[in-house]
Amino acid sequence: MRNLILFGLLIAGAEGYAQFNGKNFSIALNAAYTTTARIYLQPYASDEAVRNNSFPIEDIFNPSFEIRYALSESIILGAGSEYMKVSQGGSELVVFSQGAARVINVEEGFNFIPFEITAYYLLPFSTAKVKFLMGGGAGYYFGSHIRKIGEAEVNTINRKFAYGIHVNLSMDFLVRDNISVRSEMKFRDPQFTITSAYNSQEVYYNGSVIHLLQESFDSKINIDGVTIMLGIAYHF
Repeated sequence: MRNLILFGLLIAGAEGYAQFNGKNFSIALNAAYTTTARIYLQPYASDEAVRNNSFPIEDIFNPSFEIRYALSESIILGAGSEYMKVSQGGSELVVFSQGAARVINVEEGFNFIPFEITAYYLLPFSTAKVKFLMGGGAGYYFGSHIRKIGEAEVNTINRKFAYGIHVNLSMDFLVRDNISVRSEMKFRDPQFTITSAYNSQEVYYNGSVIHLLQESFDSKINIDGVTIMLGIAYHF
């Protein structure tokens, strides 16, 4: 009986503080940081060790935004997106130059644009100034591979449909009736497989002409790290 009473008081507290001062909509602009991502350069290789070998990319920063709408006193629906573009050097590629094969260092990276829908639940211990939310949802992932070799350009020629799920925790601290500082932690594992092609197989690189052995190549992008966001939300 005592537990039921405590539960009722918590729910009542959530009902009283659920709405952001009577404002059902919010739009937020965030700075996002993702810990790690991986690029699998031979995702269809028959050898498992080669197939699972990846090029890591760390410490990724990008902008994001989200619109939220309160469906009820404690349920909030959100829709948002990000723009992630990053590349780092250190990957090795076998090419043909001056009659022999050689290994050169190239820069690998990716573009990533997710479109995500999230349902949030306002946690009962939220207050009038501080709102704690737990959420989960699904997203569609759109992206491309970046590879920098001299003046060569890489274009996407085939992209497979990619989607996934995510969970997150967020907190709003209201500094004014209609403005809050928002922090968020998101857990997801988006990945997509693409086929890319070079605009030319002969490239001028470090004072000599090299010949790329492949006209096109497959790759898999996996953003496997935790994403942390910090931003400002406007409530209306």
